[in-house]
Amino acid sequence: MPQPTRPSPREIAHTARTAHTVTADSLVTVDFSPRFHRRSDHRDTPHPRRAPRSRPRSRSHRHPPGPYRRLFARPGTRAFTAGNLLARLPMGMFSVSAVVMIAGSRGSYALAGAVTATGLAATGLAGPWIARLVDRYGQARVAVPATVVAVLGSLALLLCVRYGAPDWTLFAAYAATATTPNLGGMSRARWAHLLRDDPGALHTANSFEQAADELCFMLGPVLASFLTGTFFPEAGTLAAAVLLLTGALLFAAQRATEPPPRAGTGTPRTPLRIGPLLACFVATGAVFGSMEVVTIAYADAQGHRSAAGAVLALQAAGSCAAGLLYGALRPTGPAERRLPGCLLSMAALMSLPLLATRALDTLWALAPALLAAGMATAPTMVTAMTLVQDRAPADRLNEGMSLVVTALLTGIACGSALGGWTAEHLSPTTAFTTPLAAATAAFLIFATRRVASPDSRRIR
Repeated sequence: MPQPTRPSPREIAHTARTAHTVTADSLVTVDFSPRFHRRSDHRDTPHPRRAPRSRPRSRSHRHPPGPYRRLFARPGTRAFTAGNLLARLPMGMFSVSAVVMIAGSRGSYALAGAVTATGLAATGLAGPWIARLVDRYGQARVAVPATVVAVLGSLALLLCVRYGAPDWTLFAAYAATATTPNLGGMSRARWAHLLRDDPGALHTANSFEQAADELCFMLGPVLASFLTGTFFPEAGTLAAAVLLLTGALLFAAQRATEPPPRAGTGTPRTPLRIGPLLACFVATGAVFGSMEVVTIAYADAQGHRSAAGAVLALQAAGSCAAGLLYGALRPTGPAERRLPGCLLSMAALMSLPLLATRALDTLWALAPALLAAGMATAPTMVTAMTLVQDRAPADRLNEGMSLVVTALLTGIACGSALGGWTAEHLSPTTAFTTPLAAATAAFLIFATRRVASPDSRRIR
């Protein structure tokens, strides 16, 4: 008798999947196992011996976006930034274009310098008033008509020079350009409004704005010199007026990112009660003004006056690069605590041009010294502007930043005069002590006095 065989595992599994039904005359066996397998079953069911493969990480997970990419990923930021940069580029063109145009037509650099100085003084007086109107009525309602008046003043200056009008008309026409709104301040005000709950992103935005200032003032004179030398003397002024009007219109058209106008809180209309900070900006402006004049005088004494512009551009390039790098870093501590360190670093680096000229006495040794010295200015300005944004109330923000610009312009004028006097009466090499002394004064002003008392941290 044959021995019963043990069922195989496959037969056991088949039996488990079948059902047997017995009727009166037949035995019905039904197999409930699937006749075929869908492709999705093999895909969805993992292999018993192989772990499911994980999806490869995307590039965005491996490399998170940088701070500037995150900054401009916000809706509307690229549009208003593009218009603002286009409108700010002429800020470095108007003075150079006016000097070349007036000196070439009237044969007097003294007249050209007096006209541009008048415009600078008028800008310092009109700037805070224009900014106060911007705070009260909104950027678009004030910036557009103010820009139109400034453009008409530039065109009037062009026509007066072109057709030989009396000298006094040049002063009147160029003074009308003082209504140019503080477009850099308005851009910073937009960032402050959009990033009011994100201090880290606001630090990045302020760093970008400072780098943009340096870039505009570095490229503006180069573009103006190219236009006036290649085409005709009035070409620089004409191009600057067109760029200013076009950029201002594009900037004002971005209403979604514009901060709302504020009617004010009834506080008296007196200057900022942050006098030490404004005095610090005056001293910082003296660093810029004196360094420019002293560098030109030193290059002239070395027989390379035509290279002075390129050497000064290195200082702006160093500041621009340092500003972008500073914006990519995460700030530690409040701006009031970081500013003394920035001012001290600026004072230390401003000694490099003096050391380079005394030790080597060549223009080519001065160039890298200026590049290194410029790397301290952008972090200092970024931190100081952040402090102004912290101290100024929301309804006086544009006015506060415009007062800062006025302080800078005052310092530039004083520094230019002091640096020129030192270079003429002492020596161009000794004159490099002027920006060093101004940077040291800025540090001492801020270090020895508080920015504001605890009960007067706002504009009054």
